[in-house]
Amino acid sequence: MSTTNMAASSNYWEDLRKQARQLENELDLKLVSFSKLCTSYSSSNHDQRTRSDSVGSSHDNMLVAMTTELEQLLTNLTAVNDKMAEYTNTPGASSHNAALMHTLQRHRDILQDYTHEFHKTKSNFFSLREREDLLGSVHRDIESYKSGSGVNNRRTELFLKEHEHLRNSDRLIDNAISIAMATKENITFQRGMLKSIQTRVTTLANRFPAINNLIQKINLRKRRDSLILGGVIGVCTILLLLYTFH
Repeated sequence: MSTTNMAASSNYWEDLRKQARQLENELDLKLVSFSKLCTSYSSSNHDQRTRSDSVGSSHDNMLVAMTTELEQLLTNLTAVNDKMAEYTNTPGASSHNAALMHTLQRHRDILQDYTHEFHKTKSNFFSLREREDLLGSVHRDIESYKSGSGVNNRRTELFLKEHEHLRNSDRLIDNAISIAMATKENITFQRGMLKSIQTRVTTLANRFPAINNLIQKINLRKRRDSLILGGVIGVCTILLLLYTFH
């Protein structure tokens, strides 16, 4: 292969890597915003049961638009990864195939993590929206019963108070779940970022035994910190549930 062709081939690979990194950065920002928007949907529905249809429609339109945008970004990143895979199979890339495959696998891992995070956040959002729709339907039925019958006896008042208490409990549980979800999504994202770093460090560790010993100590400390964090989250959740149903 001539020097000109080799330079053109190298530039093509670098352009693909640049596109992949740009799409990954956009996905990172969009996924954070998408997670916050999905989490705020439940809180806004709790606090604004009587909000106008235009406000609810605006929120839904934002979610639909962001979902479409994220799906398009994931499709574009998948296409770039496919082009990078095709490039590694070209004759001119055979001399650097090991390094290219390592880079390609790192980008594939990032794409897989982002895809998993997107689908999980979207699934959690739809579950929350179904719950909100069900609670809203019950609330409307109660209001319709109150206005239609005109009965305001003691039994109805007790029933409404109990229903309000259940709604408050459900709100606290939803908040606890939202906090736990946000924490877990953040940990998942950090794990994806650390995975690529760990791959590089492992390669160095295989070459230098002293670094390998240091990595083993770091892994032990990381597992210990994970156990401590899991215990703290579990205790906080249990205390919150005990406080809620006290």
